[in-house]
Parts: sequence; structure tokens; C-alpha cells
Amino acid sequence: LFDRVFPMDLRPQGHDIIRTWLFTTVLRSHLEHDTLPWQHAALSGFITDPDRKKMSKSKGNVVTPMAMLQEHGSDGVRYWAANARAGADAIFEPSQMKVGRRLAIKILNAARFALMQAEPRGPITEPLDRGMLTALAALVETATAELADYEYAGALQSTERFFWGFCDDYLELVKARRYGDFGGEGAASANSAMLVALSALLRLFAPFLPFVTEEVWSWWRPGSVHTSTWPAGDEVVASIGGRDDRAFAVRKATQAALAEVRRIKSLLK
Repeated sequence: LFDRVFPMDLRPQGHDIIRTWLFTTVLRSHLEHDTLPWQHAALSGFITDPDRKKMSKSKGNVVTPMAMLQEHGSDGVRYWAANARAGADAIFEPSQMKVGRRLAIKILNAARFALMQAEPRGPITEPLDRGMLTALAALVETATAELADYEYAGALQSTERFFWGFCDDYLELVKARRYGDFGGEGAASANSAMLVALSALLRLFAPFLPFVTEEVWSWWRPGSVHTSTWPAGDEVVASIGGRDDRAFAVRKATQAALAEVRRIKSLLK
């Protein structure tokens, strides 16, 4: 095992043991193997209570995770943890776990909608579909770059922001068309676009919400989402024959119009 994993790519550890654990490992590796023991060190912060005091047994403010896992689910707890940026302290916030659980449930519901009527399928021709996938390709590239730079919290937030817009705007707008109200070609375009989007989004969410993404993946894809190929921007836009900037502009204008309609509805109660 040592021969397979040494030197490591990444060493995760707390910043409070740089002087001891990190230094000792570097020194021993130098003396015994004449090499660095890893390429990168990821320094985590402390978990603090709501008063921003470090959680520790001696202070009596430690919370064990089992109750949180039972109440919010593993994906909900992991969502909270993944929002803690490297090197920064994280406040223990059950409210964030509730958000993660709600996100996981939304993924289930959105996937059911996308998969419940997969036919007809055909070329993705509608500007709204093409604009959504052009934006998704940009998200894939952004999230991939953030993960490569160890900005995992940023990758999660970028993906989550796109997903909520995908649900609130795109899926709502496309419902009537995918049911065939505007003809077969429009329905086929919507069905194909939703499946491309679902495939990419599940893989983007998989490192953060491993259980719900695996469940949805099993509904329509063989194998595991966690051993599938990581999505690429070129893969997404290949489904529409290349990036469509005009369709992307249509998508932005549509979102702006929807936001204005919602504002007025809220204003008029």
C-alpha cells in the first residue's frame, strides 16, 4: 500500500498541527526517502459553535454527528461541510444542513420530471434549450477549474446556483412544450436537452451529494455516477453542435423577464 500511495498528491490536515505533524512528516520523508511526501497540503479550519468558539471536549461544546445525520441525512450534513472553505473556520449550522437536504430532495424531484417522459427525443433546436446548455457548458468549465484549484466550496456554490435557476426558470418554462403543446419537434428538443443537463449536473453534484446523485443515476444509467467520466464543456455543447451565443442571449433575456414578472407579482401580492 505504501508503494502505491507514496508520495501522495494531497495531505489534508488542520492548521493547528503544521508545526508537529506536517513538519515531522516532511523531515522524516526527507531523511528516509529523499523526497517530499506530498505535492499539496489542504489546511482545514476549526468547527466553531454559534458563538464562534472552537468546539472541543474540554469546553463541553462538542456535538456528535449521529443526530444530525438522522435528522438531515448524510447528503445534508456533507453539504454543510463542503461549504466550509479550506483554511477557514466553519460555524456549526444545522440550518445549512436543512438547505442541503432540501437541495437533495429537489434533485430527486427535478430528475423525476426530466425522466418521466423521455420520448420523443430528437435534435435540440429550440433557442431556450440551446441557451441553457451553452450556459451549462460554461458552468462545467468553471466548476472544473475551481475543483482543480481546490476551491471545492466555490464549485458547489456555482453548481447549486445554476441548478436552482434550471429548476425555477427552465423547467417551469419548458413544461408545456415537453408535454407536446407546441408540437413534436419542440417536445423532442426539450426532452433531449433535459437529459443532457441531468447527466452533467448529477456528475457535478456527485462529490458533494454522493447518495442522492447515485440514486438518480441508477434510475437511468448503468454503473455508478462516482466512476463515470467527469463532464466537460465540449461534451455538453456537442449535443447542440457547438456553443450558441445567440441562444444564450435569449436565455438571459428570458430569465430577466421572469424575474420582472415575479417582482411585480410579489409587489401586487
